[in-house]
Amino acid sequence: MKKTNKAPVARIIPKELEFHNDLRTDNYFWLNQRDDQNVLDYLTEENDYYQQETQHTKDFEKSLFEEMKARIKEDDSSVPYKYNGYWYIVRYEKGKGYPIYTRRKESLEAEEELLFDCNKMAKGHAYFRLVGLSVSPDNTMISFGMDLTGRRQYTLQIKSLITNSIFSDAIENTTGSSTWANDNSTLFYAKKDEQTLRSNEIYKHKIGDPVTDDVLVFREEDDTFGAAVYKTKSRKYIVIACYSTLTNEFHYLNADTPDENFKLFQRRVRGLEYSISHFENHFYILTNKDNATNFKLMKTPETKTKIENWVEVLAHRTNVLLEDIDIFKEYLVISERSNGLNEIRIMRWDNTQDYYLPFDNETYTANTGTNVDFDTEILRFSYNSLTNPASVIDFNMRTKAREIKKEQQVLDPNFNKNNYTSERIWATAQDGTKIPMSIVRRKDTKLDGNAPLLQYAYGSYGSTIDPYFSTIRLSLLDRGFIYVIAHIRGSEYLGRDWYESGKLLQKKNTFLDFIDCTKHLIANNYTSKAHCYAMGGSAGGLLMGVILNEAPELYNGIIAQVPFVDVITTMLDDTIPLTTGEYDEWGNPNDKAYYDYMKSYSPYDNVKAQNYPHLLVTAGLNDSQVQYWEPAKWVAKLRTLKQNDNKLFFTTNMDAGHGGASGRFESLKEDAQEYAFLLDLEGVLD
Repeated sequence: MKKTNKAPVARIIPKELEFHNDLRTDNYFWLNQRDDQNVLDYLTEENDYYQQETQHTKDFEKSLFEEMKARIKEDDSSVPYKYNGYWYIVRYEKGKGYPIYTRRKESLEAEEELLFDCNKMAKGHAYFRLVGLSVSPDNTMISFGMDLTGRRQYTLQIKSLITNSIFSDAIENTTGSSTWANDNSTLFYAKKDEQTLRSNEIYKHKIGDPVTDDVLVFREEDDTFGAAVYKTKSRKYIVIACYSTLTNEFHYLNADTPDENFKLFQRRVRGLEYSISHFENHFYILTNKDNATNFKLMKTPETKTKIENWVEVLAHRTNVLLEDIDIFKEYLVISERSNGLNEIRIMRWDNTQDYYLPFDNETYTANTGTNVDFDTEILRFSYNSLTNPASVIDFNMRTKAREIKKEQQVLDPNFNKNNYTSERIWATAQDGTKIPMSIVRRKDTKLDGNAPLLQYAYGSYGSTIDPYFSTIRLSLLDRGFIYVIAHIRGSEYLGRDWYESGKLLQKKNTFLDFIDCTKHLIANNYTSKAHCYAMGGSAGGLLMGVILNEAPELYNGIIAQVPFVDVITTMLDDTIPLTTGEYDEWGNPNDKAYYDYMKSYSPYDNVKAQNYPHLLVTAGLNDSQVQYWEPAKWVAKLRTLKQNDNKLFFTTNMDAGHGGASGRFESLKEDAQEYAFLLDLEGVLD
């Protein structure tokens, strides 16, 4: 292909799209054809243009990558956890980008058993991911899922841990996860629809039988639901979970009798959300029953699972979100969120203890960790903050003694956590709502309006971005950047209502909150318009697309990672992966009210002739969540309408999907590219 510094110009082939008597013309609809050579050529042309235009930053990118990599301990390992008589450990070796899975019988001094060396398995593949490791109850077999494209269509296989050979059974197009019945010969797994990639069928496989003989035990007929299968922590039940954005339904089966039929736990009722855990002779249910917006905990006997038998254990609280529970033989551990902050509550079943773990600042993250052992008084949890590296802590729930099992090492002789400071501040949105932000910077970075600032948010699906430590982020902080996480509506940072007020016909709150946070930061001298940057990915990329159209003057540069920007066309196409399951998040555009509302903010439909900030857009050719053509079409349209000469770069990873490159360090190259883009705009190339 001829090398040129001229920006690519996509062919205009108008396609009229009419719905609800509304006519839209999509000049770049032809880019939807993944296998069309013209499409691949265009994506390659964009990649070439990006490489040419950023040639002057390549040495800096490499040094950033090496800098980021150098902070990470290469010969590292996870904190061991014990399950069913074995200690399980994931370790990394120096110079290798993939994990090695091992175990040791009974003692950490026992001989190491190699389960998988992903470095060997990944050889010859541009992309590799191993997921869903599940060991049989007798410890002799392990099932696993493997993805070689990044499209999250996993091949499920089984390995003998006696002979170290992989069985011939290869089950295609699964979720990658599976669960064993207690007979050590029956495996349950979920398959995906070939086209939509919706997880909709649960199968039963017998070891030694041909895959073609696998029995379909459940099919989810509602195309707004998905289905999954797992075993309770008590190991007594196999559970099929049917899920949508607003509604759940479960089916259960005694794991000792895998050939019996699953029983319905509680039929789905639109708007009724619940999840189940098992302990002794009861199921424990986390649910929003009876308008418990922030959820409450209930229980019911194993033999009487219908909703009329549920009895309250922990009442609903309007100011505390009940997020999860961990059940132990003598303790119940509750993960809560109060005023945006993680809290961990510990209760003895006999009511002799009830207390919270103490945490002492406003910019931290604390979560329960891998707690597979049922009969223990040790709770494993993780803790980190914007200024403190992550720790894995074993907490004795009886004595309250803490043991730090591992603290994240930052292999940088110049790193001192005392050089950084964090805070939580609140902006006022246009409707008067207070929006929290978590902020970190070096103490010597002045708040005089001249500091570069990167503002990040997601803001959808109730997914909350907690303030967390990042070794990668140090490359920005040490060069004078301030980093901000905006806890906008659409997350559950301030409870379930915070999410509800940032979805469907209130989705614009998400976008306006972000813009109002930016205005607050500028007004209070954290930064200025000339030094303000924003970044978001996927649904957060939609956020970037909206602020780009609505408030371009506030930002010098924006990074949109795998952005969901062609909202109307995608949500009208129920053959695209994930679309039907998204109706409860964005609305169903077959309803004109939702169509009109979506159209009013959809980034692709609202590109206009105006000045735009510098922009870097990324995509993955095999992305199953945001199809590559959304950002491709968006960039093509932006090129024709933007009125200034600011940079507009679009780069597609031709070997990966939604999560970007695989491998421990390959993803750092993408981080280095993004940081080089930002720092170049600030005139910093060292």
